[in-house]
Amino acid sequence: MRKHPTMTTPHAGLRAALDAVPVIAILRSHSAERFAEVTDTLRTAGIRAAEFTLTTPGALDALREYAADAPPGLALGAGTVITPADAQRAVEAGATYLITPTTCTDVIAEAIRLEVPVLAGAYSPTEILTAWRAGATMVKLFPAATGGPEYLRAVRAPLPDIPLVPTGGIGLADAPGYLAAGAAALGVGGPLVGDACEGGDLAALSERASAFLHGIGR
Repeated sequence: MRKHPTMTTPHAGLRAALDAVPVIAILRSHSAERFAEVTDTLRTAGIRAAEFTLTTPGALDALREYAADAPPGLALGAGTVITPADAQRAVEAGATYLITPTTCTDVIAEAIRLEVPVLAGAYSPTEILTAWRAGATMVKLFPAATGGPEYLRAVRAPLPDIPLVPTGGIGLADAPGYLAAGAAALGVGGPLVGDACEGGDLAALSERASAFLHGIGR
């Protein structure tokens, strides 16, 4: 079993962001052109963690450009990291944490080597424990909407010490239930970001973000 990384720098940045606001905004689109504007809007609304997904064309360039002058207090990460090479490129571009969609133990090992937090994707109790034992900083419960808050609660009963981050299909109405069930944080994409990355109204994005935060008491 690998030793779990402590939340020291750079781990402290992610921990501080999620302690303040337990939401990671997931940016995924057909282009990363608007990622900077969307991230700025979300940050102004109060969200302190953003994930640039590597399946978006241009995501690494957008990450590199934004990270070069990232505002203090923002945890900027890379998502859909599925290979050690992805992990290296993302960290070189400025990602301060990594997120995988599945239990990629080789990516977990690379994140530990690079000394960055990693949220490893998992769904079943076996996958969750495997990711944790491999050294994941937190475990992304994905796709969360399949089982909802009750599944999260059921999984946490035998595995209470593993910080779980439900992700996938979490809307405003669902968010309080996940947190009440013991979620360490929430990964939220479409229900929060909407069409903002495709040219949608940033004022509407700001309103959604504010409503989302108000709904979870932040």
